[in-house]
Amino acid sequence: MKSYYLLLANILISVSCISQNTQKLNLEYLIQNLENSKSKDIIVVAHRGDWRNAPENSLQAIQYCIDMGVDMVEIDVRETKDGQLVLMHDNTIDRTTKKKGKVKDYTLEELKTFHLVDGLGMKTAHKIPSLEEALLLAKDKILINIDKGYPVFEKCYKVMEQTNTLNLVIMKGKKTRADVEKEYGQYLDKVYFMPQIKLPNPNAKVIVDDYLEKDPPIAFAFGVPQDTIQFIQYFDDIRDKGSSVWVNSLWERHNGGHDDEKAALDPTVYDWYIKNNINIIQTDRPQLLLDYLRTKGLHK
Repeated sequence: MKSYYLLLANILISVSCISQNTQKLNLEYLIQNLENSKSKDIIVVAHRGDWRNAPENSLQAIQYCIDMGVDMVEIDVRETKDGQLVLMHDNTIDRTTKKKGKVKDYTLEELKTFHLVDGLGMKTAHKIPSLEEALLLAKDKILINIDKGYPVFEKCYKVMEQTNTLNLVIMKGKKTRADVEKEYGQYLDKVYFMPQIKLPNPNAKVIVDDYLEKDPPIAFAFGVPQDTIQFIQYFDDIRDKGSSVWVNSLWERHNGGHDDEKAALDPTVYDWYIKNNINIIQTDRPQLLLDYLRTKGLHK
């Protein structure tokens, strides 16, 4: 009997080691793909997690994305009354819980007693997570994009540092290179940063070229309300110069009408992204996008 338990223990240890090694290799692939703007594999980003199957910005929504094989999860952060960071898109908790009020009017301890609601507004068992909890869950498994974090950049950085997740988080902001360097330059060689630019913008090329000539960022996130905007033709040059191109497939105002809801009826809608050298897509339908890209040999 003793030998049986020893054998079982060894098997469990072996399985655990294999799982950890697999996670490590997967993260290495995700980082390599992220850092290679010329990679053929398109990066899929889940908007607020898999919110169709779990409350948005919940730990379960992140876990579902990990299980699904999504490359990156976009999360939103807000600061609490006691200076902590939690996952919440709105500046109030009215829409996503059964409670009322601004995030900043509650302490972390108070917020963690509230239940999140699902897409129909029904109470669930899920609670509001802290940024620390989200990063620990994601660690070694999936990349993270922090939205609404620019005003609290330093606090986000501190949590990343504490959780040893600096290698998997992208920060972003609607700022020029000079402004970002002035405000947070001390962090830019330690964390990924992505400028956001809404098109059309007469200064877009000047802003982009200034970044590219100085130090190409990991990516640029573009809002593309019309698919006739000339700047789209510059996406291939941006990728050649070392930065990836991110466009949202969420709603038609982000992508000239090539959105997820149209793709749900006809997945070839996503061909527009492929043809226009967009290699990071943030979506509300991650499984649909993953399945389609895999049929094209554009996702592992």
